[in-house]
Amino acid sequence: MLSNKKKYIVNGNSGIKAQQIQFADQKQEFNKRPTKIGRRSLSRSISQSSTDSYSSAASYTDSSDDETSPRDKQQKNSKGNSDFCVKNIKQAEFGRREIEIAEQEMPALMALRKRAQGEKPLAGAKIVGCTHITAQTAVLMETLGALGAQCRWAACNIYSTLNEVAAALAENGFPVFAWKGESEDDFWWCIDRCVNVEGWQPNMILDDGGDLTHWIYKKYPNMFKKIKGIVEESVTGVHRLYQLSKAGKLCVPAMNVNDSVTKQKFDNLYCCRESILDGLKRTTDMMFGGKQVVVCGYGEVGKGCCAALKAMGSIVYVTEIDPICALQACMDGFRLVKLNEVIRQVDIVITCTGNKNVVTREHLDRMKNSCIVCNMGHSNTEIDVASLRTPELTWERVRSQVDHVIWPDGKRIVLLAEGRLLNLSCSTVPTFVLSITATTQALALIELYNAPEGRYKQDVYLLPKKMDEYVASLHLPTFDAHLTELTDEQAKYLGLNKNGPFKPNYYRY
Repeated sequence: MLSNKKKYIVNGNSGIKAQQIQFADQKQEFNKRPTKIGRRSLSRSISQSSTDSYSSAASYTDSSDDETSPRDKQQKNSKGNSDFCVKNIKQAEFGRREIEIAEQEMPALMALRKRAQGEKPLAGAKIVGCTHITAQTAVLMETLGALGAQCRWAACNIYSTLNEVAAALAENGFPVFAWKGESEDDFWWCIDRCVNVEGWQPNMILDDGGDLTHWIYKKYPNMFKKIKGIVEESVTGVHRLYQLSKAGKLCVPAMNVNDSVTKQKFDNLYCCRESILDGLKRTTDMMFGGKQVVVCGYGEVGKGCCAALKAMGSIVYVTEIDPICALQACMDGFRLVKLNEVIRQVDIVITCTGNKNVVTREHLDRMKNSCIVCNMGHSNTEIDVASLRTPELTWERVRSQVDHVIWPDGKRIVLLAEGRLLNLSCSTVPTFVLSITATTQALALIELYNAPEGRYKQDVYLLPKKMDEYVASLHLPTFDAHLTELTDEQAKYLGLNKNGPFKPNYYRY
């Protein structure tokens, strides 16, 4: 939970001036092209958000794939363009089919593309993005392109990229630098290739986790003189933005998409309610009925996970630091415990707090044989995976993104995706829910890019309630849903505009 964080609703008029941010380790130079031997040692201290474990990512790629690193390949798309780095450009046709399927489940983005395409509200925008690269993200990127933006993109997670989708985007002319199973050095190299390009200067940032923003602050702080704003969608990234703001180092306005109603209540809750089961089933083939599960954190992600597992007959325990969320868990019928109280008996441990070291080596040592350990938060810092990289423990690859970690006495745990985000690393997520989040991101970019000078200060802002309601309304036709309209008398009685917003900013949905 974030303490003392400031929330601003979009309005007001005040000036913006970019400032340069200097870091103590600013002198550290980035190795543009490290050797194969050194690729796993670069920038380990740069960020813990997405890469802070000793990755065996290469083995996460399909055994039939060409083992040559994409960085060592010379690839061009059908137009002769080579400004991209993907696993295999020849997979573009398959990726295009996946994108076309995703478009059918993303009605709001397609509607936004159709409505605003003539106006080109993002004409002149140069957006650098760092998100999961999936078919759903591809629909967002192509929508931004249709609205006039130029985009360069990298992945925010080394395991979640769909190679065929990345190839389809590259074939369509998008400079994409991502593939499934990147090493840690690959991860930062890809981000740098998006940012550091001759003759191209980004003026907007779309981030998921804060790694891109952090990299630009660290390596290219002068770029913020021309950047109009940041749009961030994850708990981790938003937390880092509030830290910058509190320290007086946030030199551009930022939109906190994560705490918008349409992100919290739909992506975090409904998406995780479905994808937690999908991720666990695909990786372990387990049956959930009767299993004892502890879910660490009862925010929206935790609520979704708990509801799904309870519905499947699991016995669910919850850990929580916030008394309000804790009381909600109790009222929903879950037993609130400390992790130490149940760690020896549970069959599955799921983290979704956004914090670090939620599951420590001490917890891991005490787990029962064959306990499944996984993370549903954005960051891989919740499980202390690094502590398992010791000589006395043996790692055994079971299948893609499933590892046995074996103790000297023969006990083993089942670690999924090396502690990274389970659903996007090991399965997929519901496209319709991502349409809601992606539409919110697109509108936030349009708002920040077109805002008159002085509307936003150098701080973190929430989207206005009216924008959340607009995103929701774009998705209702999918269900043939019909909203009731207020009469003039009813609107006057409630003190509302007939067209919204219908709830005050402090309302908790």
